Amino acid sequence: MAKTLRTSGDYTVKAGAGYNSGSGANTIRFDARYVRIPGDLTVDGTQTTLNSQTLTVEDQFIEVNRNNSTGGTEDSGIFFNQGTSNNQILYYDADQSEFVFGSTTHAATVSAITNITAGNVRIAEPSQSDHAATKNYVDVTAGVGFSLKVAGDDSTQISVGSANTLQFTGGSNINTAGSEPDTITISLDNDLTNITSITSDASNGDLTLVTNGTGDVVINDTLTFSAAASTPAASTVTKLYNKTAGGGGTGLYFINSNISSGTEGELISKKKATALAIALG
Repeated sequence: MAKTLRTSGDYTVKAGAGYNSGSGANTIRFDARYVRIPGDLTVDGTQTTLNSQTLTVEDQFIEVNRNNSTGGTEDSGIFFNQGTSNNQILYYDADQSEFVFGSTTHAATVSAITNITAGNVRIAEPSQSDHAATKNYVDVTAGVGFSLKVAGDDSTQISVGSANTLQFTGGSNINTAGSEPDTITISLDNDLTNITSITSDASNGDLTLVTNGTGDVVINDTLTFSAAASTPAASTVTKLYNKTAGGGGTGLYFINSNISSGTEGELISKKKATALAIALG
């Protein structure tokens, strides 16, 4: 038979000394298959324990750390009990202003997380710019095995480690641009200045100066030829080089396989040319 207990005011059921006395130790038990509370439920104790196997919550949002009034300086989150292993935790680290996944030796009764080992998080491949990137996405985008080597003229090497920055400086002369998947372009928009030496590091390699379109290679100052160690091999291009002066009186020689069957010739000075003209009548 259903019964209703009605009172016109507040109604208190106390077992023994009760909770507020600080010494109460008795329990009030509702022994029924179902217990339903139509109104709001407020628990003022220090701990709420649920022994049910499944917790179902209708609310759209769950609030933790409800009475925090410190202005965002308290850690808060959810512990996942792992039995005899360390607890797993998802929490907000107030000091660092970031969310953290990982394991901790703390129990859920702690007020601040001071021991945390970051854990792995499995996520899907990103499909838009504000998605977190997987390791696979980073590897494919950045290029697996990508390495960067900047060598100086004294055989030293600059190594760029994790979380460090490689910076190219040079005012407005140097621009950099990146393009997928793994290309970095460094371009010079203006003339190079303060360059005292250009050297090819390839063994017996050529150094080639190429103009744009029909432009010329222009030398505005003195062009100095160092003495050649030996006569270069003749080819279908004209090679200009310096040796000990011979009959031409200049010491500036040229060689071309299409000229004089590839025999080297010396440019003749004005003085020598005048003398030869007089001698030959």
